[in-house]
Amino acid sequence: IQSNGLIMSLAPKSIRPYLQLIRADRPIGTWLLLLPCLWSLSIASKTINASLPSPWFIILFAVGAFIMRGAGCVINDLWDRNIDGKVARTAERPIASGVISVQSAFLCLAGLLLSGLVVLVQFNSTAIILGISSLALVATYPFMKRITYWPQAFLGLTFNWGALLAWAAVSGSISLVPILIYIAGIFWTLGYDTVYGHQDKSDDILVGVKSSSIMLGRHTRPFVTVVYAITLTSLAVVGFI
Repeated sequence: IQSNGLIMSLAPKSIRPYLQLIRADRPIGTWLLLLPCLWSLSIASKTINASLPSPWFIILFAVGAFIMRGAGCVINDLWDRNIDGKVARTAERPIASGVISVQSAFLCLAGLLLSGLVVLVQFNSTAIILGISSLALVATYPFMKRITYWPQAFLGLTFNWGALLAWAAVSGSISLVPILIYIAGIFWTLGYDTVYGHQDKSDDILVGVKSSSIMLGRHTRPFVTVVYAITLTSLAVVGFI
């Protein structure tokens, strides 16, 4: 994590550890959470209402993605605090390094979840139910790396849930199209997070953490080719429908 980035350098010193905790200085995670929402929101708006997406909905999903990505990072760091200290890339994370206490991290998490709820209740009842249901995935994903070599699959289930939620926010229901978008997102995540996981392989093996990167090894390239082909095929079927 770069300590001299724009966000970190402008923020007061007292809140920098919390911005670091929720990865505010690294927006790619928010984009990866938001993009499936925008895919689904755009297609639903065009096919159901014959219009562009509501700017208000775009703002809500952008804010919601930032908040829930942050909440997911806090949960991940809480569950992994004893592991992160043993991995070079994560040793300086605020909880693992002791800069933020476990109690303070839980208070931060509570604030994020409450803020997320404020965003969620702006939608209809179907979307609210789907949003609350996603918490089960957010809470259990960090455990998956301890019990399976495919935690990336569970990340895909979690990170792309917004495709279902966005469609429900527009239509009030779920159909085949958002399910296909969701499937496309899952396989997309399987590809990029397997590539991403290769940087941690040596540390993961030492601490006993599992990943698809370890399982696949030199077979990663053909695997990524297949899952990205499934992603594109699923999106093509969405376009055809």
